[in-house]
Amino acid sequence: MEEDGVLFQRPASKYENLSSRFLLKERNFQRQYAHLYSERLKVMFPLLRDAAKKKWGNKVNLKKLFEMTSGEKCCVIGTLFKRMELKPNILKEISKDLNLVPQPPRRKYVSDSDELILEDDLQRIVLVGDIDVHKSITGVVVAVYGQERDDGKFEVDDYCLTYLPTQAPAAPLEEDRYIVLMSGLGIGEEGHHLMNLQLLVDLITGQLGTAEEQEKFSKVIRVIVAGNSLSPETQQKDILNTAKYLTRKTKASTVDAVRGLDDILVQLASSVPVDVMPGEYDPGHSCLPQQPLHKCMFPQATIYPTMHSVTNPYEASIDGIRILGTSGQNVTDIFHFTSFEDHMEILETTLKAGHLAPTAPDTLSCYPYYDKDPLIISDCPTIYFAGNQPKFQSRLWKGDSEQQVLLVTIPKFIDTQACVMVNLRTLDCQPLVFSSQLTSTNGEA
Repeated sequence: MEEDGVLFQRPASKYENLSSRFLLKERNFQRQYAHLYSERLKVMFPLLRDAAKKKWGNKVNLKKLFEMTSGEKCCVIGTLFKRMELKPNILKEISKDLNLVPQPPRRKYVSDSDELILEDDLQRIVLVGDIDVHKSITGVVVAVYGQERDDGKFEVDDYCLTYLPTQAPAAPLEEDRYIVLMSGLGIGEEGHHLMNLQLLVDLITGQLGTAEEQEKFSKVIRVIVAGNSLSPETQQKDILNTAKYLTRKTKASTVDAVRGLDDILVQLASSVPVDVMPGEYDPGHSCLPQQPLHKCMFPQATIYPTMHSVTNPYEASIDGIRILGTSGQNVTDIFHFTSFEDHMEILETTLKAGHLAPTAPDTLSCYPYYDKDPLIISDCPTIYFAGNQPKFQSRLWKGDSEQQVLLVTIPKFIDTQACVMVNLRTLDCQPLVFSSQLTSTNGEA
């Protein structure tokens, strides 16, 4: 970066990709998901046992469901499941073939008839009492304290979630260093121009701004693109039901969009390391953990060694700062199946629960793992983010063991023209908002 003869050098940084557990070693979709739930409970049981003893004392009466007797106070550890009358089911998918009226899409699927159930490795029991059904999340492993009633239901007096592991100390940085988080670029959206996105790219690469701004952005050491780089309009969902002779000369709508994304990424990668995560609308597998987008889609950008196609979820260490995040499907899915209105509160709850996507595989598709659950949060991050959220929010969460985690919801760039800039030294977080004041006419900017 150079301004009036002044040259700004982008500092080098120490980087380690910690996402190897999200890479699929094999692809076997013949397994049942019961193994995944069993492994989740197996791994988190000792953590919940320690959390229960810390909250209710070392002599707490810890029992399995089959060991309980009516009226006896005890603690039980298990996985939550919500029986929801409005939850979508397979009938919605086959309704067109059977001429049935499909369920209308809803913003929320909660209702007063929802029922909360606790499952361990052998049995299940209905929970009532001091626990909010509508804010409980399917798939979360909890410890509940109370007693079994005469009607066979468990009266909850109190409950607790797991404790996050202690945070690995990081060497303090001597100067400011930044990362830029962006998501929901929505390239290929009809009627939207790329001027605001180009302004952002020019600012990061030093082609725009005053000397003071260029000096600041020269300290950006990494850019993370958290999914949905392409617009949902690029997906042709009816293509499989269309005769081949009608589509013989038709070019897939994703081709131009991917080419446009490559044009953006090559500019960034020529100046700064870039990590590209897949999202719900990107051309890749939809099951979590989503695998890296194939490099052949980015022939220009992949020339540079600074261009990295990574998994979703994604975890890395940048200058000793552990960063963990997703493209936002986990938070959005929980939003639909709980009464939470604040996306930041959902993100914080997943951190406290020790699991990136507890609703997978119930309402969020994921790979049927047999002997592990890689979505369990095994190491406490310093920065925890979710992409493709309605608005920017940030919060510094402090744990019981002096952990400090910066929670960030990254807004959709196509809706807000905003991304997020994080100072790794101070954990200060601020949005960058762009507006080119251009209007679209007949779909052309």
